[in-house]
Amino acid sequence: MLKFYFNGSPNPTKVALFLEEAGLPYEPIAIDPRIGDQFKPDYVAINPNAKVPAIDDDGVKVFDSNAILLYLAEKTGKFLPADRPVNRGELLSWLMFAATGVGPYFGQAVHFKHFAPEKIDYAHNRYQYEALRHAGILNERLAGRKYVVGETYTIVDMDVWGWARMLPFVTSDDVFTKLPNLKRLIDEINARPAATKAIALKESFKFKTEMDDAARAAMFKHQTTKMA
Repeated sequence: MLKFYFNGSPNPTKVALFLEEAGLPYEPIAIDPRIGDQFKPDYVAINPNAKVPAIDDDGVKVFDSNAILLYLAEKTGKFLPADRPVNRGELLSWLMFAATGVGPYFGQAVHFKHFAPEKIDYAHNRYQYEALRHAGILNERLAGRKYVVGETYTIVDMDVWGWARMLPFVTSDDVFTKLPNLKRLIDEINARPAATKAIALKESFKFKTEMDDAARAAMFKHQTTKMA
């Protein structure tokens, strides 16, 4: 059975969404970043980057949420657009847009807004700007089309949903007032039973919630590690 290494953060949750949408049987295995589970040798053997999520599909190991979505979609033939070159080009382009833009910028915006030990205006402003810029591109893309890649619900929508549903936490409570098309997509996916199950998955496990010194040391190693 497929082993799914996860926690409740945006990247694992979008993979959970695919697994639930596709009806794939899987064994969820909790990786708690605040106690350092991601650095255990058995997990690093699966994901050398020591991040979450990862999967072990009967010996096929895949890490990075975007790679996992593409792997599972191609394996199952589900949640891909019609097999035409133009669709394949759009799928890969927008998947990489999410992988290299949405996830990293949204994640850094969260870090400098909520978790940085010192408030650095330049860093905060840069990542807030980039998070909103990427959200604006998605909002414009969704004007006049139901999903990111045409009229088909695909892994790109799942990928976007993972982080975009968190935009009020990333930026501000009123962020969706300027992003109605993106909000429509998020609301539609949120209403799907698979999304409810994906979000609730973490409730079956006990994750550490305190952001104490030990948690900071595990999650933000740059604060205690000197580069050569």
